[in-house]
Amino acid sequence: MLVLCYVRAVSITHILVQRGVGVAVTQGSVFSWSHIDDASDLDRLRMIMQSMPDEELMQSIEGARGKGRDDYPVRPVWNSILAGIVFGHASIESLRRELLRNGELRHLCGFDPLKGITAVPPAWAYTRFLKQLLRRRASVGAMFDKLVEDLRDLLPVFGRSLAIDSKAIDSYGNPTGKEAPDCRRDTDADWGTKTYKGKRKDGSLWEKTKRWFGYKLHLLVDSTHELPVAFEVTRASASDTNRLLPLIQRTKERHPGLIRDCEELSGDKGYDSTDNNSDLFDEHQIKPIIDIRNMWKDADCAEDGTRLLYPDRADNIVYDYKGTVSCVCPATGEKRQMVYYGFERDRGTIKYRCPAAYAGFDCVGRSRCHKGDGDYGRALRIPLETDRRIFTPLARSGKNWQDKYKKRTAVERVNSRLDVSFGFELHTIRGFAKMELRVGLALVVMLAMAVGSIRDRQAYRMRSLVWSVKEKRLKTAA
Repeated sequence: MLVLCYVRAVSITHILVQRGVGVAVTQGSVFSWSHIDDASDLDRLRMIMQSMPDEELMQSIEGARGKGRDDYPVRPVWNSILAGIVFGHASIESLRRELLRNGELRHLCGFDPLKGITAVPPAWAYTRFLKQLLRRRASVGAMFDKLVEDLRDLLPVFGRSLAIDSKAIDSYGNPTGKEAPDCRRDTDADWGTKTYKGKRKDGSLWEKTKRWFGYKLHLLVDSTHELPVAFEVTRASASDTNRLLPLIQRTKERHPGLIRDCEELSGDKGYDSTDNNSDLFDEHQIKPIIDIRNMWKDADCAEDGTRLLYPDRADNIVYDYKGTVSCVCPATGEKRQMVYYGFERDRGTIKYRCPAAYAGFDCVGRSRCHKGDGDYGRALRIPLETDRRIFTPLARSGKNWQDKYKKRTAVERVNSRLDVSFGFELHTIRGFAKMELRVGLALVVMLAMAVGSIRDRQAYRMRSLVWSVKEKRLKTAA
């Protein structure tokens, strides 16, 4: 019936032209949706498809099919899977229902319009295709790396400031018990625990522990543009601290220029360690902006929580576990925070100055504090090797450290987009391989959206998978 309508439409047009009747003839298929989808949500999918470096993957899957039946071509099926991610379909059946009712989407994905709804692949066809993708997870990772390089070309400062954090992802499967595993169990996942601590406004302490069965996503992002740079999926029990340096090393192997140009990396207390701080700076010249845990015992500190910087000699310089350096006035006993005066790279030291000399106020004990310092005041140099956890190239006590540490929240917003826009709050994923593939596809779509938006001169929405009504109207007007 559909073919007959098409033939009839062409025949009538031909007769009217022969008789001299004016007809507006347009190029392209009678079934083209181009007049509709310029103002629709399909612009997002089209932009992602155009930016996706998937040719090698497509050729690989087509080569595996060989000369077999091609009832459901590889490329339309792949495009429809991307559509399922873009439009938030939680399952293949949900995606299939959308394809069956939405002719626009079928046409954009590349399904034959003459076949109508019969062009939509059945569930078993998607199952076979996803098995092909599972065998080619490395190709998805290569696409991710290619998009990262594209962003480096499009965004001059991409990768200069990085942030790292982990994300708990529950498994849809049940924990494996003593019984024989079945299709509802997840034998790859395990239990993870994360504890959060803080202090309320009234000074009281609070603590919250989260426990989940599943996996953990370790995510390295550009904190300026809030876009992923590298990722790793592990079991839930994997330590955050131990995954930082391997992730940096892997990123260096794949994107040496990005790590070479990186200036700083921020992370929460989960990444606090001597090795992380020292290797980041010594091996990669990246300044660690990592929060610190209080590992000091009260018996080893004064009542105010400080220690002498030089306990083996008579001196009045103290510091706390966060690296705040202070001087104690020898005349009055008043403690004043010393002024951070920069990092001396050639010496590997942090420099501090006398607060009285720097601010220009009188200190009655200044002459006894240090003789012969003149108007400049006492200058103090602390080697990083004193304690690599506490003393870092960017002093923790400075406002600049606090401002840069706030950039760490960029990775939290990326995690939030994975939950809300990419469906990781409610999913049906079991098994490590499937989880790694699904995470990789979501991050690839996220990067392709950013690349497409920048190339389309709409960088303001590079992080937005969902466009507002106002943005759609602007696109239509353009």
